[in-house]
Amino acid sequence: MIELQQVSKVYGPARGEGVTALDNISLLIPAGERVSLVGSSGSGKSTLLNMIGGIDAASSGRIIVAGEDITRAGGRQMTRLRRTLVGIIFQFFNLMPTLSVLENVTLPAELAGRGESESRARAMELLDAVGMAARASHRPNELSGGEMQRTAIARALINRPKILLADEPTGNLDSHNGELVLDLLFRIAGEEGLTLVMATHDQAIARRLERMIEMRDGHIVADTYRSAG
Repeated sequence: MIELQQVSKVYGPARGEGVTALDNISLLIPAGERVSLVGSSGSGKSTLLNMIGGIDAASSGRIIVAGEDITRAGGRQMTRLRRTLVGIIFQFFNLMPTLSVLENVTLPAELAGRGESESRARAMELLDAVGMAARASHRPNELSGGEMQRTAIARALINRPKILLADEPTGNLDSHNGELVLDLLFRIAGEEGLTLVMATHDQAIARRLERMIEMRDGHIVADTYRSAG
């Protein structure tokens, strides 16, 4: 489902003053697996998510996502990847402030060319699943942090992606809402058979997923599976 072959990412000049965010990473994540990327700020975990999600391009190496080689993909292929194959959840929600909850969720479907009635029906189904149907007409400034993140989860799922990427999804939430969001993510990933890759600095959260990949200074330093039971 996700394969990285000797992938590096250097910001700035390749030599001299360049900053190496990822250094020769090779990684295979099978379909349906739930994986945490754990490490401190600057470890490379968010950069790795951006590579998988087609937000940023690798400096070298090869990236294959859902059977597609996106290593040298152009803008159109990357846009289609993000709209159809990959759903992304950000720490800072990234909701459009002038749109309602329902409009925020339907927006990616409309951009992908889906019909209005189909998009609204799917959006309301998802908002009900995340407990936000009653808030569909509200705008982001009328929501709590937990409600905004639940809306963002529904938005990430609107186009039925195969892969769900979450970058510190509980980083701006209190512990209670953080637990609710994590439980929701795990439940939906299981029900929809999604591959879930979550970046976090919190090892307690990371250990709740079946596989934990630990990163430091752009390298993978540990890759472990949770023991059964």
